[in-house]
Amino acid sequence: MKKLIAAMALSAFAFTPGIGAAQAADYPDRPISVMVSYGAGGATDFQARIVTMMAANEKLLGQPMVIINKPGAGGRVGWNWFASEAETDGYTLSAYNVPHFIAQSIKGGVKYSADSFEPIANWGSDPAVVIVPKDSPYNTIGELLDYAKANPGKVTMSGAGLFVGHHIAALQIQKAIGAKLAYIPTKGGGAAAMKAVIAGDVIAGVNNLSDAFRAREAGNVKILAVADLERNEKFLPNVPTLKEAGYDVDNSSVNFRGIMAKKGTPPEIIEMLAAKVPEMFANGRVTKQMNAGGSPIKIMNRAEVQKMWSDRQAFLQELLKDLK
Repeated sequence: MKKLIAAMALSAFAFTPGIGAAQAADYPDRPISVMVSYGAGGATDFQARIVTMMAANEKLLGQPMVIINKPGAGGRVGWNWFASEAETDGYTLSAYNVPHFIAQSIKGGVKYSADSFEPIANWGSDPAVVIVPKDSPYNTIGELLDYAKANPGKVTMSGAGLFVGHHIAALQIQKAIGAKLAYIPTKGGGAAAMKAVIAGDVIAGVNNLSDAFRAREAGNVKILAVADLERNEKFLPNVPTLKEAGYDVDNSSVNFRGIMAKKGTPPEIIEMLAAKVPEMFANGRVTKQMNAGGSPIKIMNRAEVQKMWSDRQAFLQELLKDLK
């Protein structure tokens, strides 16, 4: 009898949902949550809702993806929760932002690092831009930064948080001009940072190209420069890079976005997602809506994202030593 009970227990364990291959065989059989560490309406949230809209297609995942917002502290609130409290059953995934979570883990005070997560696929590459309100007296990046050099600490500049792409761009600009900027991290991510510029609460802001593109189309802001190595000919052909305007600012702040799982998620599930999610991102309906929203697309598979994370980790370790 004892042997029979033991055999039954082992059999039940082997076919319990959530354990290894047994879980992966039927995955997914219900909706998948995707946590976004920023507020509704910002670039990450806006894009995450677009790139996941085809998830329920039977040829892709066969189940919808539902966005859950957990904003705060430049992404720290959401990623701390994901790293420490989320389940590893594949039904709770997260959007990632690089350099954001890597830079934050390097600076410390968070519960995560790149080793806490498993990349699935990348959907976008969104450079930072410098913006001012539509009625600002500054019409070029040179005019704004000349004033900043002559008046250290007086140029208020909003951004989505500390040690996110916006902050890194602001720190690089500050170093390039040799004068302090009053960088103001907002609590609601990029959407709140954009509102601060539009309302005239700050003199300028650093934001995502995609957010700024939509705000400019609505007639609310002027875009003065792009923090990248080349102009964005598709969306901002007449906007110079900071480097071509004479400032030593590179592409360190470019915001890579994608989806990741928590470390410990069954490898069978990670492999399945890694195969299907890039197809989902590349769907024609997704591409059309991303382009309409001024959102640069950069699809990378799991192996490419792993390399990107590793390269950015090494790069940011060196960069952040000198940026304070």
